Amino acid sequence: MALGFFSRLKAGLSRSTQKLSGGLSAVFTRRKLDDQALEDLEDLLISADLGPSVAEKVIESFRRSKFGKEVTDEEVRQALAEEIATILQPVAIPFEPDPKHKPHVVLVVGVNGTGKTTTIGKMARFYGEQGKKVMMVAGDTFRAAAVEQLQVWGERVGAPVISGKPNADAAGLAFEALKRATAEKADLLLVDTAGRLHNKSALMEELAKIIRVMRKFDETAPHSVLLVLDATTGQNAVEQVRVFKELVNVTGLVVTKLDGSARGGIVVALADAFGLPVHLVGVGEQADDLRPFSAEAFAKGLVGDSIKVIERDGMPAEGQAEDAEAPPPEAEHPPQQG
Repeated sequence: MALGFFSRLKAGLSRSTQKLSGGLSAVFTRRKLDDQALEDLEDLLISADLGPSVAEKVIESFRRSKFGKEVTDEEVRQALAEEIATILQPVAIPFEPDPKHKPHVVLVVGVNGTGKTTTIGKMARFYGEQGKKVMMVAGDTFRAAAVEQLQVWGERVGAPVISGKPNADAAGLAFEALKRATAEKADLLLVDTAGRLHNKSALMEELAKIIRVMRKFDETAPHSVLLVLDATTGQNAVEQVRVFKELVNVTGLVVTKLDGSARGGIVVALADAFGLPVHLVGVGEQADDLRPFSAEAFAKGLVGDSIKVIERDGMPAEGQAEDAEAPPPEAEHPPQQG
């Protein structure tokens, strides 16, 4: 039996959980929630990458509802999970291709190394298994490794990959891919892009050109722009969102590598700062470790709350095995994004 996704989410978030949960246990061992305790809690939340704004909101809520009362670390943990879930719920929006668009064009953007190409491959698998016809575009034409990686994913998940010659014009490639995807009645067209943020003006020009050229064929394209973020970068992810919002109209976020550091709290900071939908999260290297984001499951996983989570938004509850069998051997260690 494969582990339920919530179980894998908790396992993936274990470093973040240890940091936050361990800190809560150290601060609260049945003591009054006084000014010093609140100050300690605020410091802990900031150090766990939830950010000053979230920390301040949580502290004010605790001050109103629990100030002066004796509390245990478990009571604080449960209350904190509720506060975090409240912040996350408005942005926990599953990504669904719009059937009015055939194909629904998704421009996938992000800094090189965040897991962009891997995310596209995993999305192709996820939506392909839902019966969608998915096609992928190897639009990061200056990186041969990215093109090869997407082709490997295409073979693995059975989705066509449209690629060009090395250093080919990404906009022209996207245009031809859109024409082909339309002719073949694809449901979803996932377009990989370059992520050379060190040359911001050139990247802005390239992304703008891709959009401009695609709109010569379909004036509504792209229908979504997903920004892929690496959770291990912590607060740098906040700056990346700011930069990419200047470059292109970001419509939603995908957060990867939540299993790679103690910085899972950054998802909460991003939700609070930008209010952009968090569509998908990645918690491992397996091909099925990218799934729809659940506010409640994530909040409880982050603080180490042991309460079982009701299945919601495609995120199975703890202990439920969502798969009848493990993924195929070739999906165990998919190629990593460079």
